[in-house]
Amino acid sequence: MTEEVTKRRRAGGRAGNKERAGTSAIDQMPWRLPINPDRPTEPLDEDGVQAVHRATMRILRDIGIEFLNPEALEIMRKAGCKITGTNVRIDEDFVMEMLARAPETFTMTPRNPDRELIMGGKYMLFGNVSSPPNSWDLERGKRPGTMESFREFIKLTQYFNCIHFAGGYPVEPIDVHPSVRHLDCLYEKLTLTDKVVHAYSLGVERVEDVMEMVKIAGGLTEEEFQAKPRMYTNINSVSPLKHDFPMLDGAMRLARRGQPVVVTPFTLAGAMAPVTLSGAVALSLAEALAAICLLQYIAPGCPVAIGTFTSNVDMKSGAPAFGTPEYMRATQMTGQLVRHYKLPMRSSGVCAANVPDGQAMWETSNSLWAAVQSRTNMVYHAAGWLEGGLIASPEKFVMDCEVLQMIQRYFEEATFATTDEDLAFDAIKEVGPSGHYFGVAHTQARYATAFYAPIVSDWRNYEAWNLDGAQWTAERAHKIYKAILADFEAPAMNGDHHEELKRFVAKRKQEGGAPTDF
Repeated sequence: MTEEVTKRRRAGGRAGNKERAGTSAIDQMPWRLPINPDRPTEPLDEDGVQAVHRATMRILRDIGIEFLNPEALEIMRKAGCKITGTNVRIDEDFVMEMLARAPETFTMTPRNPDRELIMGGKYMLFGNVSSPPNSWDLERGKRPGTMESFREFIKLTQYFNCIHFAGGYPVEPIDVHPSVRHLDCLYEKLTLTDKVVHAYSLGVERVEDVMEMVKIAGGLTEEEFQAKPRMYTNINSVSPLKHDFPMLDGAMRLARRGQPVVVTPFTLAGAMAPVTLSGAVALSLAEALAAICLLQYIAPGCPVAIGTFTSNVDMKSGAPAFGTPEYMRATQMTGQLVRHYKLPMRSSGVCAANVPDGQAMWETSNSLWAAVQSRTNMVYHAAGWLEGGLIASPEKFVMDCEVLQMIQRYFEEATFATTDEDLAFDAIKEVGPSGHYFGVAHTQARYATAFYAPIVSDWRNYEAWNLDGAQWTAERAHKIYKAILADFEAPAMNGDHHEELKRFVAKRKQEGGAPTDF
């Protein structure tokens, strides 16, 4: 048995802290890059895949995408696309030529090379909740985001081994002025975590500052930074059929320096996309492919991925809905087309619930299992998301990490192995028709690692649970979140790099950071 298989088998049970990467707060699974062994769910047959592809190409050719960025327009004009005002029409041959330039997989290496990520193939990476303006917890309720809450979520992001990358701001710290907010946020990200980080494509200063800070934190020269992906950005189209100026600007800046760009249209069926799912998926793909063509033309071979955020709205209120049957099918269908285009894929772990209750968990679980079924490679908002992205919750973060660990365990070979030892014929013969398996040698040799061991779930009966305080799941998660913060230790960082990072932040603040109109 290989060392890797041994580690994967061992991770499922109560093997103790020495055999895990957790600390005294919880006994969690060790860091690993999960590999999805399952065949993807494919609701479309080959004719269906081709029908969605043809519709996507027809949108690009006959309707076009608005590029609200003069530089991008001029580039697409030089590439031979048809430009009318801000409208860009792209033919299928050009699309497929550009897609052929893009890598099917790529790595992202943060300042700690042991946290290197592989994006693509069967790998599945999970990230923290990103961008809510508010936070909520059991003690303080709903409140605007602050830097204190931001730090708490970044600590949770670092602590949990099932969280692989630090996406956007887990909560927007509105107590820090927008002109310098990116400097403070990335400083905290780069010092409180050693995982891959994200840059918002919201203006040249923010993008350039983050790339420079990632360089400094890793002690990298410009050549080393450009030699391989070290960070990434995610851009959203303005559905329907538009890409705005700052998103395209940031995407082009990263692509030219070899850093990955995830293009994620935000298409809600019935609102910003057709009410029918195949139409919504085709629209989303057209928006994503238009931006990817631009990036591959200016930086052939630059790492890119297609993101999907196609869900539906509540037709009674117009509010976004997530974790619905429609969301799941749209994610699976998008997965089929993204594999057809031979690119990595991003989806999300999302819900519309307002507090970490039953609705929150079934909707998020639906979203996460849709990610598994679609062979998603990068899962945004995998832990902590509430109220359709308007709230980040530490209790929900912990509860979601329980589900993420369960998914990781589900992927492990031990859950479907069929060796002689796994088939257990001798144990079955020993127990026969009238015994039990608790005491047999086969069980005794494996009981500590045989099954998934929960961090939040309580498997005791009602009486035992009631005698121990009758705590509901969110209450248990709250205690774990508090214990993690009390137990947290920031990852080591080179002292010279840390000092240089401080100097850079201070200098950029003195220069005013990013311009704002207030």
